[in-house]
Amino acid sequence: MPVSRRTERYIRLPGLQRPGREAQTPLPRDIKVLVAAAFVIALGYGLVAPVLPQFAASFDVGVAAASVIVSVFALARLVFAPVGGALVGSWGERRVYLTGLLIVAASTGACAMAQDYWQLLIFRGLGGLGSTMFTVSAMALILRLAPPNGRGRVSSLYAGTFLMGGILGPVVGGLLAGFGLRMPFVVYAVALLVAAAVVAVLLKKPAPRTADDGPAPVAMDLREALSDPGYRAAVVSAFANGWATFGVRMALIPLFAAAVLGAGPATAGLALAVFAVGNAMALTFSGRLADNVGRRPLVVAGLTVAGLAIAAIGFIDSVPAFVAASVIAGFGSGLLGPAQQAAVGDIIGNDRTGGKVLAVFQMGTDAGAIIGPVLAGMLADRLNYAWAFGVTGAVMLASALLWLVFGRETLMKPVKETAAD
Repeated sequence: MPVSRRTERYIRLPGLQRPGREAQTPLPRDIKVLVAAAFVIALGYGLVAPVLPQFAASFDVGVAAASVIVSVFALARLVFAPVGGALVGSWGERRVYLTGLLIVAASTGACAMAQDYWQLLIFRGLGGLGSTMFTVSAMALILRLAPPNGRGRVSSLYAGTFLMGGILGPVVGGLLAGFGLRMPFVVYAVALLVAAAVVAVLLKKPAPRTADDGPAPVAMDLREALSDPGYRAAVVSAFANGWATFGVRMALIPLFAAAVLGAGPATAGLALAVFAVGNAMALTFSGRLADNVGRRPLVVAGLTVAGLAIAAIGFIDSVPAFVAASVIAGFGSGLLGPAQQAAVGDIIGNDRTGGKVLAVFQMGTDAGAIIGPVLAGMLADRLNYAWAFGVTGAVMLASALLWLVFGRETLMKPVKETAAD
C-alpha cells in the first residue's frame, strides 16, 4: 500500500535556476558578437557626447535650447519604446537590432550635415528611435541566449563592455573635436555601420523551424509580467536608477561642483570618471555573485549603497569627500545593474520572447532619467542641493525597501508538494 509523504523540492521555472555554485556554462558566440558591437556603439556614443551641446550652441541658441538637444534623445527613446518592443515580437530581435543600428547611423550622419538648430533637433530625435530598437532587441537577445545560470555574468559583461566604451569615447571625441565639431558625428556614423556589418555577418540567423521543433516561442504577455512582484519591483528600481545614475548624476554633479565646492569642470569630470571606476570595480564580480546568491540581495545592496552615497553628496563640502562619495555611488550602481537585468530575464525565461516586457523595463530607466533632473533641479533652485541629492537618494532607498518587502527572488521558486510512493 503506497505511503504518502511530504517532500520539498525546487520547481525550476523556464529560465530560472537555483542559487548555488555551479559550473559556468560557456557563452554562446552570438553573445560575444553582441558584446563586441556594444563596445563600438558605446565608444561612438561617447565620441559625440562632449561636443553635442557645443555643436547645438554653434547655431546661436541659448543654454536651455542646447540642453534640449541632449534630452530629446532620451525623450524619443521613452515615447518609442512600446513600438520597439512590439517590433521585437513581430520582426524578431536580429532584424530589429540591425534596423535600429542603421537608423542611428543615418541620423548621426545627418546630424553632421545639419544646417540649423531645428534640423539637428529632428535628426537627434530620430536617433533616439533607432536607439530604442537596438537597445530593447539587444537586451532581449542577451537574456534569451544567456544560460540560466549565467544571466548575471552575461549582464555584467555587457554592462562592463559598454562602460569601457563610454569611458574611452569622450577622450577620443575630444581629440576629434580639434578637426571640427562635425567630425565626431561622422566617425560615430561610420562606427555604427561597421558594427551593423559585423553583427549582420557574425550573428546567426534563426534557423527555419520544422515540425520537430515544436511550437514557436511565444511573447510573454505584459499583463502577466506586471502581475509578478519581481517584475514590478524591477521597473521601479529601473526608474530610481535612471533618476539617480543617468539623470541627476549627469545634470547636477557639474553644477554642484561649481556652486557649492567652488571647483571647476575638471573636478566635475573627475567625479564622473571615478563613478565609472567604482562601477567597473563592482561589475567584475557582481554578475557572478548574482548567479550564486540570487538577484534580490544584489539589487537591494546596490540600491542602498548608491542611495546613501548620492544622498550624502548634498551635505559634502570638500573635494576629497565628493570624489569618495562618487566612487561609492558608482560601486552601488555596479552591484545593482546586472542583478536587476538578470531578474527580468528570469521572469521571461529562455523559451519566450519579451519585447514588450523589456520595453516597459527600459521605459522605467528613461522616465527616471527625464523626470529626475527636472525635479531635483527645482529642489536645488528653490531650496538647496542637500534637498536635491537627498530626495534622489531617498528614491533609491524607497526602491530598495520595495524590493525587500514586496519583491521576490527570481532565481529560484521553492514550493512544497505531497507525493505518493
